[in-house]
Amino acid sequence: MPRKVQLSAASAPSSGEPLVTVRRLHRRDLNRAWEFLKLVFRDVNRETVEYQRPRSKKRFLEVYEEEGIEQLLFEVKHGSRQEVVGYAECAVEAIGSDNWINPRYFEKRAMRPLFVEELAVHPEYQGRGIGAFVLDQLEHLARLRGCTHLVLEVAENNRGAISFYRKRNFYKLDAAVFLAKRVPMEDEILPPRKLPRERRRSVPAPAPAEPAPTKERV
Repeated sequence: MPRKVQLSAASAPSSGEPLVTVRRLHRRDLNRAWEFLKLVFRDVNRETVEYQRPRSKKRFLEVYEEEGIEQLLFEVKHGSRQEVVGYAECAVEAIGSDNWINPRYFEKRAMRPLFVEELAVHPEYQGRGIGAFVLDQLEHLARLRGCTHLVLEVAENNRGAISFYRKRNFYKLDAAVFLAKRVPMEDEILPPRKLPRERRRSVPAPAPAEPAPTKERV
């Protein structure tokens, strides 16, 4: 069902509080969902070694065609226009050629996760209840599918997101740390080299004249 969400007076229509609705992604939504994700992760991606999301439009379009992945769109209505304010992508199994999951980790711990591949909230709507609604929807799907946990990935420098998840009882499972060591390098191209001063050219001496031939006497 649509959920009421408290927005600023400038955003709320005169008839009352706007509603946030959720539905499954349709093919016609792909382009604007892609643009929405680029907007949400633009600043985070500038500061991370690994792109958080989305990795590429090609991959995003491929995900839509894959079986077993739920893609959800959260919208707020403004007059006749629906604005995308949230997006979620999840799957019961780790699928896809670029997944980051080791299933045995969860099997050993008797965990059946719902993998949250994506969770995004419009920057202008953060702190207004959209993220909580997204998580409620994901937890609802997890219960319906017999899952025991929600599992997701977040960049360590995305402090706002980490704080949001911590407040909702998410805890750290494991850590992947990028390490770097500076290696002494030498340029492949040699540095400039001084050119010696040009030597003064000496004027060559004239060649000696050949002696005139003498007449032989008979």
